[in-house]
Amino acid sequence: MHLDHLSFAAGPEGLAATAQRLGDLLGTQFADGGFHPRFGTRNQILPLTDGQYLEVVEVLDHPAADKAPFGQAVRARSADGGGWLGWVVSVDDIGPLEERLGRAAVDGHRYLPDGTKLFWQQLGVKGLQSDPQLPFFVHWLSDRLIHPSSGGHQVELLKIEIAGDRERVDDWLGGRSDTILHDVDIDWIAPNGQPGLSAAVFSTPRGEVRI
Repeated sequence: MHLDHLSFAAGPEGLAATAQRLGDLLGTQFADGGFHPRFGTRNQILPLTDGQYLEVVEVLDHPAADKAPFGQAVRARSADGGGWLGWVVSVDDIGPLEERLGRAAVDGHRYLPDGTKLFWQQLGVKGLQSDPQLPFFVHWLSDRLIHPSSGGHQVELLKIEIAGDRERVDDWLGGRSDTILHDVDIDWIAPNGQPGLSAAVFSTPRGEVRI
């Protein structure tokens, strides 16, 4: 397992302005990530080091957004003012997760600005909806060369802060997070507070930035 990316829902100012604000904090710029037709969302992305990336995502006025759990989750978070939506873990084989969690993965694809299609499978968004501390899972089907982290070399994800119950997350992952997610440091905070991804710390050209 690998921490693949973090999702940040656009606020009332919209996708472009939210991405611009975060980019200003991080000392860099987001790029147009394209449109998710099955989920009724679109995003802007910032490639990070270590095969990771940060996305800012916005729900569209599109029928799919009302049906797809991801579109529903984005809409709800944006309606609440925007902010951290969740964290996403990539796996090489999603079959064992389907069996263990008792649910089937959903096919996803995104049209990139140049018309290229990016394909993956994802699982666990309904878990995120019911318990925001839980990550959801992604299995990439497209060539690694077009993974959204491609070209990331300026900004590094150092740490994420999660409010919630570590044992609950470990059970969801199927093992101790500090063992199977060796590529990220996790600070567990506010076990009795509102669960979810609370903050992330990045190394940037201008120093450490916490968002």
